Amino acid sequence: MKVAVKSLDNKKVGDIDLSDAIFGLKPRADVLHRMINWQLAKRRSGNHKVKGISEVAGTGKKPFKQKGTGSARMGSKRNAQHVGGGIIFGPVVRDHSHDLPKAFRKLALRVALSTKQAEGKLIILDTATSKSGKTKDMVKTLGDLGLKSALIVDAAFEQNFARAVRNIPLIDVLPEGGINVYDILRRDTLVLTKGAIEKLEERLK
Repeated sequence: MKVAVKSLDNKKVGDIDLSDAIFGLKPRADVLHRMINWQLAKRRSGNHKVKGISEVAGTGKKPFKQKGTGSARMGSKRNAQHVGGGIIFGPVVRDHSHDLPKAFRKLALRVALSTKQAEGKLIILDTATSKSGKTKDMVKTLGDLGLKSALIVDAAFEQNFARAVRNIPLIDVLPEGGINVYDILRRDTLVLTKGAIEKLEERLK
């Protein structure tokens, strides 16, 4: 499919052919859902922890004899029903991540790119550069492009451009190697440079 290529001045500078195998798939919420769950599960630290009955401080002595007291039998003061006792079936340190096949992860990235294209929320830039490197100038430039919430992806960012956009709210920048489904979907618009598209098409064929 042919898509217009724009400059940062919001002027058309040409066209580019996008691969239908990468940018022309049908949107699939089930694939995107599984992929985001996988990404967020890997981010979880899993370091929540409570003490069980064997870990809380306290004596192991039987508080009173088994029979004859009229009270319910008790084997330890560290039982869960007592104040300061252990927690039963509480959270423990563990790894929340799970496996997802590499082929599926590639499919999810292709579906995310295709979804943005289908929604008309994909912008192709010739280059992502900044002469001044100033945030104030870049805010105006991105405003002229209609970008309020966007992920900008390039093969290799120019230092001035990265410096100019890093403090703008709701504008994220990523190198092509770091592009992922979660970051694509959490912003309204996806902006790819021609260099990023070349690398993506090599990677996702």
